[in-house]
Amino acid sequence: MNSQYFGTRFLISGVLLSLLAGCGDKKPAGPGAGAPPPASVGVIAVAPEQVAIITELPGRIEATRIAEVRARIAGIVQQRVFAEGSEVRAGQVLYRIDPAPLQAAYNSAEAALAKSEANLGQVNTKLNRYRALVESNAVSKQEFDDLQSSQKLAVADVASARAGLDAARLNLSYATVTAPISGRIGRALVTEGALVGQVDATSLAVIQQLDSVYVSLVQSSVEMQRLRQAMAQGSGSKVKAKLTLVMEDGQLYNQPGQLLFSDVTVDPSSGTVTVRAQFPNPQRSLLPGTYVRVRIEQGVRPGTITVPQQAVMRTADGSMVMTVDAEGKVVPRPVKTGGAYGTNWIINDGLKAGDTVIVEGLQKAKPGSTVKPSPWQRPDAPAPAPAEQQKN
Repeated sequence: MNSQYFGTRFLISGVLLSLLAGCGDKKPAGPGAGAPPPASVGVIAVAPEQVAIITELPGRIEATRIAEVRARIAGIVQQRVFAEGSEVRAGQVLYRIDPAPLQAAYNSAEAALAKSEANLGQVNTKLNRYRALVESNAVSKQEFDDLQSSQKLAVADVASARAGLDAARLNLSYATVTAPISGRIGRALVTEGALVGQVDATSLAVIQQLDSVYVSLVQSSVEMQRLRQAMAQGSGSKVKAKLTLVMEDGQLYNQPGQLLFSDVTVDPSSGTVTVRAQFPNPQRSLLPGTYVRVRIEQGVRPGTITVPQQAVMRTADGSMVMTVDAEGKVVPRPVKTGGAYGTNWIINDGLKAGDTVIVEGLQKAKPGSTVKPSPWQRPDAPAPAPAEQQKN
């Protein structure tokens, strides 16, 4: 029993000695021990650049010329000659209307003209005979004067009959309906056997000229005045506005356009002005009625500072970015933005060349905290080539 008691005391004493020895060997903790490392953030160095001055306006495509094909005389449609949706040329036959009644009217007018001409010839012959007789007093002066009046009436009858024949010929020509302009024709609005032109000029089809198209744009009068000034400055510096068409699906049209200032009045209800842009359309791929957007590039503005849009934070007091000073500390900086430029914001005030702006890791960048900055790469930037390829 005594041996067990002394063994237990010996074990406890050894444990206490080892704990005391460990405490004696422990060194005091240094300053900063246990503090988290600086947060890593992606930054960019602000540098002025040339920025294109771009205005983007919505609009709809319109045909440069539109012509409604109408029946100009009454009749039954006998034949439709064109193919719906095809390209037609000016003067091409589109419809044929039954010409039988028109031909009969033409023949009647032709006969009336022949009759009036024959009557005029008879009166002229008699007048020439009476002219010699009146000098010898073989016929009275009154009878000769009446014959001269009859001759003038016969001349008028011939002129009237000739005009009637011309009208009948014109109506007969209207039986063949032709295209007034060249362009793309739409669907047929009447079918064979339809009675057209009975009360008014029946619409038969619509032709739209699409070799070039208009885009009607709506802009405020104030912005339009600025655009005119920019255009005037651009023409003075030999820089023309560049127009790019953006389709409904976001794709860019491969043909540049030109700006046409057509409307000279301001809508009093909205304070807007309607202007037109014109784009070539050789493939007829731009169709009227399509909703599009037009980017108007008026020139470039040198010395402009831009930052990625994700670097700008909106607060109740305005816009703000986080910068990193020379000691690696986060410093908030209020800024004034001047509009979008691609995926960047234009900074009009608050930053200068050489400032370091945090783009990525803003949730870890608290004002006054120390961060570890590293260059930020755009998500769409090409990946760097492997070391082996760079050496080669």
